[in-house]
Amino acid sequence: MSLLAPIICDNGTGFSKVGYAGNSDPSFVFPTAIATRGPAAQPSRTGPALPSKPGHLASKRGVEDLDFFIGDEALANAQTPGYGVNYPIRHGQIENWDYMERFWEQTIFKYLRAEPEDHYFLLTEPPLNPPENREQTAEIFFESFNIKGLYIAVQAVLALAASWSSNRVTDRTLTGTVIDSGDGVTHVIPCAEGYVIGSAIKHIPIAGRDITQFVLNLMRERGEMANVPPEDQLKVAGKVKEQYSYVCQDIVKEFRKYDQEPYKYFARYEGEHTVTGRKFEIDVGYERFLAPEIFFNPEIYSSDFLTPLPEIVDGVIQQSPIDVRRGLYKNIVLSGGSTMFQHFGNRLKRDLKQIVDRRLDASMAASGSHLRSSGVEVDVISHKRQRYAVWFGGSLMASLPEFYSFCHTKAQYDEIGPSICRRYQIFGSAT
Repeated sequence: MSLLAPIICDNGTGFSKVGYAGNSDPSFVFPTAIATRGPAAQPSRTGPALPSKPGHLASKRGVEDLDFFIGDEALANAQTPGYGVNYPIRHGQIENWDYMERFWEQTIFKYLRAEPEDHYFLLTEPPLNPPENREQTAEIFFESFNIKGLYIAVQAVLALAASWSSNRVTDRTLTGTVIDSGDGVTHVIPCAEGYVIGSAIKHIPIAGRDITQFVLNLMRERGEMANVPPEDQLKVAGKVKEQYSYVCQDIVKEFRKYDQEPYKYFARYEGEHTVTGRKFEIDVGYERFLAPEIFFNPEIYSSDFLTPLPEIVDGVIQQSPIDVRRGLYKNIVLSGGSTMFQHFGNRLKRDLKQIVDRRLDASMAASGSHLRSSGVEVDVISHKRQRYAVWFGGSLMASLPEFYSFCHTKAQYDEIGPSICRRYQIFGSAT
């Protein structure tokens, strides 16, 4: 019997991407949110609920357990009395396993309409994910869904594999620095030959959600949000960020440009009230280039975190073993929706090159011009699959014939137990 295509499931803080191996794009992308009966901040139960006895209608547990919504439906039902919206993933890590299990349940049965017993699954995990989380995930998938086989891959390495789709990548290497910026958190992860260098990973508390909030704050200060109903303001800020934002080379020149020719550079956003349908218009000005600027000048948004992204990338590479540093500078890969801003890669490359060149000049001056460096090549790779790079990398990997031999099967799980998932044979997931 021929095997059905493996299912790729990339659950992020903001959005989940699910689909089948071999496709270039995920079949479904929806918010990682679940709306259940009761208040939003319900305490998590210690373990999964007991299933109702088959054929015993007196036990109503099964019925109430089906009364929940996920994704866009969950957000739509947020206003319905009696329902509370929960986000089971925070900063890339699963926080509420009970909700996550129900979330996966509807993902598989309602969205993909798949029979889990017939499929192998590839799931993704953030860097430095505790092995206990892997065990818990395996337990849910093998015990609750009875799947054929499971592989949990590190997001950064899948993003590196996805960058091979760029025509600028000539040698397909798994050595490089991944900048993965999604909705909830930004990671800078160095990889050497498919192994994540865990000691050098950095987390940056600035991501898509913060940029949207920053755009909203700027537009409120300018009074542009006066005509927009409060419940629509965050959504409008998100659309403005997505449609009009770009990364500028020099913030002072950009301000001057806008001040001299506002009619040329100011954009006009038209929207309508979600309930009444009333039309409104707002001017989009400095937000266009200030939104992504918080990666390069974080102090304009928050006083808690002040290190620019290029400095963090440089620091991460400098903390990595010396023999892989050239490879890490040469292959800096962008991944995730918050790296999709126009010219983002060019600006990052320029700033990083300046930091590296300054260091080389300083070391040459310190040696009295006796030691001359041949220079360090710095390259930032943007590609067409950048937005869903992790999912696409998973799709590439799971469509290989060898993928099935790397997975842990149901039989192995039954024999050894959840601890089997502490180790994976490829891509350096071993702890």
